[in-house]
Amino acid sequence: MMGRLFSLIVALLPQHRLSRVVHGLARWRWRPWKNELIRLFTRIYGVDCGEAAASEPNAYVSFNAFFTRPLAPGARPLAEGENRIVSPVDGVISQHGPISDGRLIQAKRQDYSVDDLLGGDPQLAGPFRHGHFATLYLSPRDYHRVHMPMTGSLQRMLHIPGRLFGVSPPLVRHVSRLFARNERVVTLFDTAAGPMAMVLVGAIGVGSIETLWSGEVTPPRGQRIRSWDFRHYPLTLEAGAEMGRFNLGSTVILLLADPDVRWSPTIGLEQPLRMGQALAETRAAEDSGAGPGEGDHLRD
Repeated sequence: MMGRLFSLIVALLPQHRLSRVVHGLARWRWRPWKNELIRLFTRIYGVDCGEAAASEPNAYVSFNAFFTRPLAPGARPLAEGENRIVSPVDGVISQHGPISDGRLIQAKRQDYSVDDLLGGDPQLAGPFRHGHFATLYLSPRDYHRVHMPMTGSLQRMLHIPGRLFGVSPPLVRHVSRLFARNERVVTLFDTAAGPMAMVLVGAIGVGSIETLWSGEVTPPRGQRIRSWDFRHYPLTLEAGAEMGRFNLGSTVILLLADPDVRWSPTIGLEQPLRMGQALAETRAAEDSGAGPGEGDHLRD
């Protein structure tokens, strides 16, 4: 009952207006403000600043610079293995497993379609309808840069406008189709194991989402889906390379077209993950011999 009431209150909030306010405050460079905010945030959420490249508040020009702080070299070693898929983020696994006839599990008695998640384009969604997915939630204390789970060649990017519901577990359990309704940035890659999508989902208070190649994608706000085509000049990123970041917030949904993905036996629901930790293995690379960019996986 309380969860439903909480979701109703969040639905009535001016989500985008509040997020714009947070966007500005997180970038305010007045030293007393940002230093005290960093100290307070660190204390409340138990942030481990010892892993960061710089641990003192004065090292950051704004709270947002602290929130998206880089880690010290060697803090996140990558799991080894030719066909290994690693976690792209620090966080917890909300859900993972096979995509059943184009539908993903959001929470108990809640699901949504891969078509809706990818902006209603059935051609983009087609390769993933019988693949696998993982939903990875980043809490406020986590490292908020997003990395490549495997080597891939960027093919497409979409900005899909929408709501900004929070993505905390209570809301995920009670807001129908939350991830397919929230604003999000969809990135589509070609890999040795076939198509892969990484969906960076916005949330209330998430000031913006950035990618390595385009900088800040959100804001601006809008009502239309924006799309970028990189197929004629693809960008290849190695496993473990940074591909984006959340400026406050949120959730990453990883989609894999390969139906033969084998999830690591060491992971489980609500289990903490660190970027670079073994997430799954794929057999498609062994069978097909295809490399990044080979094959026409993502057609118009």
